[in-house]
Amino acid sequence: MNEKILSARKNGMLFLVLLIGLYVFAIVLFVQGIRLGSTDEPRLSLFLPGFIWMCAGWFPFLGLKVLKPNEALVLTLFGNYVGTLKGEGFYYVNPFCTAVNPAAATRLGQSGDVGDEGIGKKILIAGNAEKVSGSYVNKKISLKVMTLNNARQKVNDVLGNPVEIGVAVMWKVDDTAKAVFNVDNYKEYLSLQVDTAVRDIVKIYPYDIAPGIDTTGDGKADDGSLRGSTTVVAERIRSMIQQKVENAGLEILEARITYLAYAPEIASVMLQRQQASAVIDARKMIVDGAVGMVEMALERLKENGVVDLDEERKAAMVSNLLVVLCGNHDAQPVVNSGSLY
Repeated sequence: MNEKILSARKNGMLFLVLLIGLYVFAIVLFVQGIRLGSTDEPRLSLFLPGFIWMCAGWFPFLGLKVLKPNEALVLTLFGNYVGTLKGEGFYYVNPFCTAVNPAAATRLGQSGDVGDEGIGKKILIAGNAEKVSGSYVNKKISLKVMTLNNARQKVNDVLGNPVEIGVAVMWKVDDTAKAVFNVDNYKEYLSLQVDTAVRDIVKIYPYDIAPGIDTTGDGKADDGSLRGSTTVVAERIRSMIQQKVENAGLEILEARITYLAYAPEIASVMLQRQQASAVIDARKMIVDGAVGMVEMALERLKENGVVDLDEERKAAMVSNLLVVLCGNHDAQPVVNSGSLY
């Protein structure tokens, strides 16, 4: 079902004044009918219309509709979709029309919505759609950009490591007819699709760069990872969510990863692994630099003819220089005042 925009005029104020005038006129007729007293026929001709309008005249007031900016109202008449009112203003529609919004009493984490003040004081747990009870539920549909801050999920990455990830999704209603009639509750539907999309994408990537893993599906290993490719991962999550909620008339504007970490049960082990990797990388760099310095020292001594070293003395010198350059502590020099042997 596609959206149909009603081109209704903003004539609500005119009808409001007219209906109030009719009420005043009905009261006047009612009072005049009572004042006539004994004369039955004139009394009934004044009293009865005034009494009927005073009892049933409230019903036409149901056709008065007020819309603020970025609000919409989906109207049905005896079960048939009539159209959608969009644009701020004061409207008058058929009083028999009914506003429909199955997600009116559902709130999402960090989502602003229409008529929050009339729903009650119950706060939604972030990341889940929850229905709240109250004395009044506004049937208007918000067209604003809203935020779904999904709860953190524990998902296994491509290597099987448990990872905790949280995602924030910016979304809005694009087609009110699809949102209302194609799914039971478009807010709950969106929350569920975000959960499944995050799981489907995260399990493709490793948390950190790992060799021999294809994250793009082209059959070639790459350097993609959750930690190093957050922008790419977030865009793939957004695209997958958009595909899933297209039939619900929703538009996903942006998705961002708000939290990413190893699960607590393996976090300490992974930290030790990262520390060990960092130490190994640092040692490799130190050794590479030390070997270069030793080679330069031997070449300079040979070029300047400072001393003629045989292979055994070169080996001893290389050993001493590597100890000095690669050691964690300052070297303690030993002064030899005699022969080298």
